[in-house]
Amino acid sequence: MEEQFILRVPPAVAERIERLLNENASSSDDKSLDLSFPEDGRSGTFSIGDDHFPASLLDLPCVVESYKTYDDSCLIKTADIGQMIMVREPDDAAPDVIEYRHGLTPPMRDARKRRFRREPDLNPELVSRVEKDLLKIMAGGTADNVDVEAAEQEAGANKKAAAAPVTKDDAPQTVTNAGEADRSDSDESDDSV
Repeated sequence: MEEQFILRVPPAVAERIERLLNENASSSDDKSLDLSFPEDGRSGTFSIGDDHFPASLLDLPCVVESYKTYDDSCLIKTADIGQMIMVREPDDAAPDVIEYRHGLTPPMRDARKRRFRREPDLNPELVSRVEKDLLKIMAGGTADNVDVEAAEQEAGANKKAAAAPVTKDDAPQTVTNAGEADRSDSDESDDSV
């Protein structure tokens, strides 16, 4: 797999990068591109020519797969991309979070809120108590917070209910074919011959 990242830049910077890539670099005013993250690894500087722009490394809300093709019919996966470098104008404020709220395409707008389930609110004491009870049960013991008498009474009631089926004496027994043996369609024979 290759190492790839997504570089999101303002429109004016995008035009300069496109001009630099399409034209001969010696004839362009923007002869150099540089990206550096000296501080905490999340905020840095993007330089094009003599201009410097602030940049931030942000996590995407979901992984994006990258593909390439050699013959326009067969796609080959080249990378999983989970982060994006966002270049801002010098007067724009830096993002205060490390995770980008939206995806890369319009359907993924506000993706974390709309498409992914929220983490459940669990009480840590309840989780540890249930974990201890499960470990005791797996070791062959019983849980601490169980009402054993109620469970035994319910089990006794279920056994009585599951006893032998009740027969009705006043229902007449049905007799088929007036005492003759049952015949199926395959037992019929052709007596005409």
